[in-house]
Amino acid sequence: MTAAPAAPGSIGLLTAAVAIVGANSLLLSPIATAVAADLPGTDAAAVMLAAAAFGLGTAASALLLAPQVDRIGADRALIRAVLGMAAGLGLSALAPGLFWLAAAQSICGIAAGLALPAAYALAAQIAPRGQEGRTIGRVLSGWTISLVFGVAGSAALTDLIGWRAVYGLLAAGGAGVALALWRAAPPGRSGRAARSPLAALAVPGTGRGLMVAGGFFLGFYGFYSFLGAHVTGALGRSTAAAGAVTLAYGLGFGAGGLAASVIDRVGPRRMALPVYAGITGVYIGMVWAVTDFAVLLAWAFVWGVIQHFGLNLIVARLTALDPAQRGAIMGLNTMVTYLAVFAGATGFRPVFEIWGLPAVALCAAAAVSLAALDAILPRRA
Repeated sequence: MTAAPAAPGSIGLLTAAVAIVGANSLLLSPIATAVAADLPGTDAAAVMLAAAAFGLGTAASALLLAPQVDRIGADRALIRAVLGMAAGLGLSALAPGLFWLAAAQSICGIAAGLALPAAYALAAQIAPRGQEGRTIGRVLSGWTISLVFGVAGSAALTDLIGWRAVYGLLAAGGAGVALALWRAAPPGRSGRAARSPLAALAVPGTGRGLMVAGGFFLGFYGFYSFLGAHVTGALGRSTAAAGAVTLAYGLGFGAGGLAASVIDRVGPRRMALPVYAGITGVYIGMVWAVTDFAVLLAWAFVWGVIQHFGLNLIVARLTALDPAQRGAIMGLNTMVTYLAVFAGATGFRPVFEIWGLPAVALCAAAAVSLAALDAILPRRA
């Protein structure tokens, strides 16, 4: 594969593509009550089945379509994926019922499973030599943008213009990003043969790394999926208030990024145990924090800070295992991430409906404790 020059603004476009995917990934929870009120015969918890459909579609796409990034070129793959995301978002805005919404979110998921590996591959491809990690980190900041502006802002807009208009705006944004990517003319065909992400399972350390990612993301998405319904239901707050909790989390996530250099100074392995044990403790603290809105806002900020450290450790660990199979490994990571979206939205739902969000927080703590356990055990990679 030939190294490609970084086109002006190309990193910003990759960041924007990740932000569009991230906004859709996290939007449904804070607006679930508003969506349910507009769809016949459903409730906020049932609406989260559409989020599960998105996660399942993304996981399947990451497994089956992500290898095409190497075959057709990451640039072409990303443009097509973002266009597909825009189409799915537009169909979501038009959904007359829950089944339509779930189907539209499945389309978004299929697009996301191709978009994320393509964006990360392009980031590594156009990065100046020796600055790959920094460049990929800038692209990952799209998740912060999606939280602070996409999700929190969209939740506030839902109260003003309705959830359908919000999805319509995101669809327009996705189409604009795809057009900008096409006009920027980033690197062309890579010329490499397509390779299944499953081949990367043979790389030493991949299995345990994916187990850590699975526990981390299951805890996050299992808790986050029902956070909005808890704020609007149990706490009796507005959709905008649910978005404010997401905003607090996003601000904390961004603040964690500003302090992420401590990982390089201390070392990823030495940081792993305190970070994952800390995340476990944050979820345990959520048992009490979710009962008071002001406390929840403050605790969500803390949650965001330490989550950024956890995600950085996962990405650093997996991308360092085998640079020659980085795309395949990140495809597996994307699959695990969005299987966790599906598992969290469906598996944690009975817990939420019977015992409420405090019990969900304990389940999330149990999931993340797997990562803390891994940090204690010796490993080769």
